[in-house]
Amino acid sequence: MRTTMSKSISTSNPWAVGIVLALLSAGLGFVTVRLGMMAGVMLVALSIALPVVYASVVYPKFGIVVLIILQSFIFLFIRMGSSFPLGTLVDGFQALLIIGFLIRQKFYPNWKIYHNPISIIVTVWIAYNFLQFFNPFAASILAWVYTIRSVALGLLMYYVFVYNLTSKEYIRTVIKVWLGISLFVALYACKQEFIGFYDFEEAGLQSEKMRSLLFIDGHWRKFSIYSDPVVYSYNMVVSALICFGLLWQPMAVYKKVILSLMCLFFLIVMLFSGTRGAYVLFPAALALFAVLNFNKKVLIFSVIAGFFMVCLIFMSTSNPYLVRFQTAFRPSEDASYKVRKMNQKRIQPYILSHPIGGGLGSVGTWGIRFAPNSELAKFPPDSGYARVAVELGYVGLFLLCLFMFIILKAGIVHFFKIRDPKLRNYCMTMTLVIFALNIGNFPQEAITQFPTNVFFCMAIAIVNATWLIYKKEQTI
Repeated sequence: MRTTMSKSISTSNPWAVGIVLALLSAGLGFVTVRLGMMAGVMLVALSIALPVVYASVVYPKFGIVVLIILQSFIFLFIRMGSSFPLGTLVDGFQALLIIGFLIRQKFYPNWKIYHNPISIIVTVWIAYNFLQFFNPFAASILAWVYTIRSVALGLLMYYVFVYNLTSKEYIRTVIKVWLGISLFVALYACKQEFIGFYDFEEAGLQSEKMRSLLFIDGHWRKFSIYSDPVVYSYNMVVSALICFGLLWQPMAVYKKVILSLMCLFFLIVMLFSGTRGAYVLFPAALALFAVLNFNKKVLIFSVIAGFFMVCLIFMSTSNPYLVRFQTAFRPSEDASYKVRKMNQKRIQPYILSHPIGGGLGSVGTWGIRFAPNSELAKFPPDSGYARVAVELGYVGLFLLCLFMFIILKAGIVHFFKIRDPKLRNYCMTMTLVIFALNIGNFPQEAITQFPTNVFFCMAIAIVNATWLIYKKEQTI
């Protein structure tokens, strides 16, 4: 009976598929002829989008991968001239993943995985940002609406990530996708550096403001597919750290060679960005690595790496990339750093007199757009910590420091407690990533822009998930 049924299905399926495809082709042709090419393109896009959306909700592990890819390429599509509100599309996709997560929690509840310090501080930080809606000092509610998306809504994905990061295999898959995207980003930056920009990229660089920011010493700073050189450079450093961290787990020699080459490649192309703040992140993370893995082999590596860094910092050179790299380690000689220090000094009285800040989105782009006449709209934050201090007050700054401390502490504690080599390595690698982004958040805004905010959230989730997976394995 079962054999007959299987045979019937297998023989009828090709015909059914053929008929469906023929009808779809005829329908597409009819729509294109009657309504125009754009309608046909929209119909094709819809036929692809609907199955992807359905699969993302039903199979959230697939949806997470789609989200990572979508977040990474959003600015490339915007730069190419897309009039579709892609930012809203990403928000909607995140909402779908959250809805799917809540539905699964209803039928397969597992809230115990959030009974830990990381989840508690993440919840507190999100809640504090939402409470800023009622900040009496806020000059604009619309500024809050636009800013909450990247500051807090993105962090809601932490709960989705932790719920679905249930195995070493899936963590490895996510990291492979992450590094695959980074490799494409790095190659795209090489194209910009050695061949030039596409016409649609050139069009966005014609304004005086963009030239003043990106054209330095007769050379364009590169941004690859991301919004700006800062996001690009930080993601290259993070990708290099992931490759470096993965080297220290048991694996085949050829894989270590590939990871080593990728790490070096990411660090080299990172220089194309001309972002001084990114240059110090890799050495700083290496210092933490040396502390966590103190042994003879690591000590020798650290001494060699330290000697190489000293030579790079103090060697005489006319190479513009190396000159800019060297100035990153001598900030007192950097005119832009002095200006930032003056601006931060000037805003300190306001911070001290406003414990809960001037409202989310009160400085920077949204402050200029929605409250151009306010005092804070004229303040250039140039630092994630400075922005938090101004917008969320010293209460918010304390919470952010506590947020970082608890996550890094958990990562270090988990690293020493986990005995599984792969889980231990994943935990250490993501702790290095979080540590680097934490340092990078001082000279720049490191953790609130696409796609860094999603990667940062993923790193936090992996730190927690590795411990949860390890504990589960010990009880089996």
